[in-house]
This record gives sequence, structure tokens and C-alpha cells, in this order.
Amino acid sequence: MDYRVLEYLLYIPISVVLTVWVARTLFHHGKPFLTDVFPGNAELAGAVNHLLVVGFYLINLGYVSLQLKLEAAPTNAAELIEALAGKVGLVLLVLGALHFGNLYVFARIREHARRPRHDRPVPQPPLPPLPPNIPTRPYHAPSQAA
Repeated sequence: MDYRVLEYLLYIPISVVLTVWVARTLFHHGKPFLTDVFPGNAELAGAVNHLLVVGFYLINLGYVSLQLKLEAAPTNAAELIEALAGKVGLVLLVLGALHFGNLYVFARIREHARRPRHDRPVPQPPLPPLPPNIPTRPYHAPSQAA
């Protein structure tokens, strides 16, 4: 068997399994964090979590695909292992960078959600209606004679 084909047969499953494992970890552990960021809006937290994971898959699997091309085909088992280790190592670095990128995005969203908003008025509950026995005509203060 050609060592190039063997590398493909090893590299693709290893990279995909690593990508799926990290994405599931991010999705599972990101859910409670985003629920805290969007209190009372679990649907929005779930949607943001899902969109971040989809973006993670697209970026990482795109990178894995781009790394398929070999500069030089391995001619023996040692070169195959070296090429495979280099490619999988780069995939792991990209996974780590994307993981920390997701953490940065989560932290920024959380910081923004917890920042007090001084530019908006605080909503006040509506005033209760007046009882029917209180007159509603305007009040005129007695004039003060000097």
C-alpha cells in the first residue's frame, strides 16, 4: 500500500475524532456558562452555543481538509509517522487556539451582559389605578393672602 494513502486513512479519522471530541466538550460545558450569560433566556443561550459549535466545526474541519496535501509523499514508516505527527500536531494547535478563542468570546459576552447599563432608564412598574372614591379634579392650592 502507498504510504500516502495510509497517511490519509490515519490522518482523517484521527483529526475528525479529535474535532468532534473537543466540539462536544465545548458544547456541553458551554451551555451552563451561556445560560448564566443570558439569564431567563435559555433558548437564546442554546442558540448561541449551537452557533459557536457550528463555527468551530467549519473552521477546524476546513483546516483539516487543507492539511491533506502532502509536500512530499512518505517513502517509509518513519516518514509516515513524522508526517502524521506534524499534521495531527497542527490540528491540535488549531483546536487549542479555537478553544481559547471560544473562551474569549464567552468571557466578552458574559462581561457585556453583567456590565451595568446606565444609558437606559430602569423600567418601573405601572402605578396602580386610583380607587373610585377619590376625586380626580385638579387640586388648587389655597392662595396665600399677604
